[in-house]
Amino acid sequence: MKTAVITGSTRGLGWEMAQLFHKNGWNVVLNGVNPQRLATAMDALRHAPGSGQVEGLAGSVASCEDIQALIDHAVRHFGAIDIWINNAGVNQPMRAIWELSEGEIDAILDIDLRGAVMGSRLAALQMEKQPEGGFIYNLEGYGSNDAMMLGLNLYGTSKRAVTHFTQAFAKELEERGSKVKAGRLSPGIMITDFTVKALGGAENIDLPAKTKKVYNILGDYPDVVAAHLVKEMLRNTKNNAHIEWLTGGKAMWRFLTAGFNKRDFFA
Repeated sequence: MKTAVITGSTRGLGWEMAQLFHKNGWNVVLNGVNPQRLATAMDALRHAPGSGQVEGLAGSVASCEDIQALIDHAVRHFGAIDIWINNAGVNQPMRAIWELSEGEIDAILDIDLRGAVMGSRLAALQMEKQPEGGFIYNLEGYGSNDAMMLGLNLYGTSKRAVTHFTQAFAKELEERGSKVKAGRLSPGIMITDFTVKALGGAENIDLPAKTKKVYNILGDYPDVVAAHLVKEMLRNTKNNAHIEWLTGGKAMWRFLTAGFNKRDFFA
């Protein structure tokens, strides 16, 4: 039985992906910074349809020690990690860069960028020991395609860096003849707490009306996005895969049909 480890998986997209892996017969290792929320998620997943086992460990991806502990926990219980997903992330308060505190800047970069880099590095070191290697996926986000918006400079910068890092990481793995493969998950715009709360819920985000209008056209709930991402991960065999939900063609179609498909996620 194969095993998936997903950081930041007690809610949102991570939680939806965890449910689908479990439903498909995989062992799942959950992770989050809130021990109580983690315990609740583990109990819920253990009672959900699926033949896989469920484990979890609280910790922050901003800490290399916590990441390594999560890897060790998964291997101790299940022997190997077949898919590792660097999903954990925090949103940015919608303020200009000079209006953010040093602590806020550190938190965003440590979780959204450094967490993906160190998670990838430590997961790869473990997977190199495994006969069949494994797959590492990093989450793209706003900024990965060079988009820019006032109040999302730092978040966009971190996600643009994650895109470059993952592509370069996949190239390194290929050139070294590694059994490990890396890829990117592009979920598009999801309507979750992440959309309206910054820094893991510490601050509310007052979205401009123009932004809400775009989100209503292009956004989706995480269960819809997760269904596509997990299906593609389960059948992917390639290095440097780019699994994308909101493609350019899909986005164009939604804008063209927006007048007929009225949606309001913020009502």
